[in-house]
Amino acid sequence: MKAEYRRILQAVAAIPPGRVASYGQIAARAGLPGRARMVGKVLGYRTEGMELPWFRVLRADGRIAFEPGSRGFREQTERLRAEGVEVRNGRIRMQDFGLDHDLDRALWGIPD
Repeated sequence: MKAEYRRILQAVAAIPPGRVASYGQIAARAGLPGRARMVGKVLGYRTEGMELPWFRVLRADGRIAFEPGSRGFREQTERLRAEGVEVRNGRIRMQDFGLDHDLDRALWGIPD
């Protein structure tokens, strides 16, 4: 496996339960800024049985990338909701559930 792919998988694996990240954020965290499409490609190749929270990765605007109503869409929605992530019309509010949601509070003590 390519080192780039391993870094992407590690970045995805590091998303905590109840949080989501965009393809672009994962690419940047893997040291591959601007390579969001590569993240989608790597996630598409994941092997069955691989314990990877792929469902926590979304489009930059918070939308689920699968076609609404598809098996992937339903599975991703169910998995996110099981972790307490609010999904409305196939969209997640990144400001509420994104990786950086608590950054200001953690750095500056700013309340929600």
